[in-house]
Order: sequence, then C-alpha cells, then structure tokens
Amino acid sequence: MREALLRLQQSAERRLPALTRYRRPEPLPIALHRRRIYIVPTGFGLGFGGLLLVMMTGALNYSNNAALLLTCLLAAAAAASMLAAFRALDGLRLQAVRAGHAVAGEPLALTLEFVSVRPRSALRVDLGDSMQAFALDSGHAAIALPLATEHRGWQALPRLRVWSSWPLGMFRAWSWLHPQQQVLVWPRAEASGPPPRQPADESSRVQLRHGDELAALRDYRRGDAMRRIAWKSSARHHGLLVKEFEQPEPRPAWHLDWRAVRGLDDESRIARLARWLGEAQQQGRPYSLWLPGEEIGLGSGAAHYAHCMDALAKLP
Repeated sequence: MREALLRLQQSAERRLPALTRYRRPEPLPIALHRRRIYIVPTGFGLGFGGLLLVMMTGALNYSNNAALLLTCLLAAAAAASMLAAFRALDGLRLQAVRAGHAVAGEPLALTLEFVSVRPRSALRVDLGDSMQAFALDSGHAAIALPLATEHRGWQALPRLRVWSSWPLGMFRAWSWLHPQQQVLVWPRAEASGPPPRQPADESSRVQLRHGDELAALRDYRRGDAMRRIAWKSSARHHGLLVKEFEQPEPRPAWHLDWRAVRGLDDESRIARLARWLGEAQQQGRPYSLWLPGEEIGLGSGAAHYAHCMDALAKLP
C-alpha cells in the first residue's frame, strides 16, 4: 500500500506543475508554509475512511442515533488529525546545512539545522535511502544524515523530504527542501605506490643527545653534569660512568609537488598526492604542497591536512 501511494504521489508531481514549483534549489533559510505542504491519506487513513462509510450507512439504515453520533465523532477526530499533521510542518524552517569531510565513495556527514518558534514532535526527514526522525522540544534540532558520494569535487545537495504522519497516522503531510548549496568531496587516495622522492639522508635518524631514552654509558669527562653520572653503575666500575640519552631527530619535511609526479594522468596524480598527504599526516611529518595555481607552505595538523585535501579536490 505504501509503495502504491508513493507511485501515485510521483505521478501527480509529474502531471501537476504546481506540485513541483518548490523542487528547484533555494537559498537558505527555507521556511515551510501552507502553499508548499501537501497532505495525502495513508493506507490506514483510507481503511478508516471506508469503515466510517460503512458505519454511517448502517446507522442511517437502522435509524440508530448513537451509532451516527459515534461515526461523526470519529470523523471529527480524523479531520483534527489531518490539521495536526499540517501544523507539524507549518512554520518549520531549515536554517543551515553543515557538511563534514569524506573521500569519494564514502558517505559524507550532513548536519541539518531546523528551527521553530514552538515545539514539534514526530518529524522525519528523508535523504535518498536514509531516514531520520527528530523532534524540536527547545525550538532547535541538529539532524545528522549520510550523503552518498561518487566523485571528487563539488557536489550539489539533493532534494530532502520532510514529513510527518503525527498524531494518528491517518494522513501524511510532506514538503520538499532543496538547499542551494554544494559540498566538497575529497579525492580517493591510491591503494599503494612509491613514496615521494626525498634526499637519501632524510630518513629517520637517531642522534645521541640529551633526550628521554637512555642510550648508553660512557666514561666521565671533565665538564659533565653531576646529575648525569650513573652512580650505581660507577660503583661496579673502576671509574665514573655518565649516562648518554638519545632523542630521535624530527622527521624531515615532505615537499609534495604536482610537477614531480610524471607519467600519470591528472586523476592518478591527484590520487597519489592524496596518498602522500595521508601518509605524512599519519607519520606526523610537516609537509608542503605545490599545485598548478596554488602553493601551500609547510605545516602539519588536521587543519593543514584539510586545506591540502580541499585544494586537491578543487582541481579541474
């Protein structure tokens, strides 16, 4: 029954242009009002309406005033539920849409901010195959939904449907929301490949200098600090021994350059640079990135990584 109602709804939208006038992208905020809220009976509502017709026919046939009164009361309750379903959406406003980060092929987290001047219950929003129920108890609600992605770069937001069948489930009220907004999808990194070309002596080295880890013991030399003498070991030795500590040198920076990746097409270059960025971020290295039309200096951290990945995603 639900699938039949959806097919009927889609057929009506194709045949009646008035039903589709709010399907075009709109700037935020988007407010719902009576001209863009549609109501149809649910399967339960149609069955309940048929039952009322049978009750009314029997009451009139047998002149049963009590049965006729009961039928009228139930019909009034159904009409009130239709009004309640409409009011659940009337005045609702989509204030903002925030997007997270995701690589192509992975779901991107969208956060929808709804606001209202009065509390609302039993609302639902659909995005593709995902559905999320929410309520606005304090006049504000942030709803998280996954957005499917396929390719890197800018991706327009699809239509959202917000609806409710509250309170009795006899009527479904819905409206379309199509924010005029785009989200940026990061490129997918290649699975494996060579590391970036760096000088041979830039591998991780360990230098014996003051640090945190004990490296070795050596003979005492004039000028060594007294606190570095290993007294217990010196007691078992013929002379004084001094503690030497090791401290790994910081990992060398990676200077990632679009021009250094040769013999690949543009998308393969982007995938390789994305992998190098991810490896540098995981290893805690500082890194820079040169791209056609943009040069990003040395840096590290989540914000620097996001800046570099954004620049890769925006490449033509």
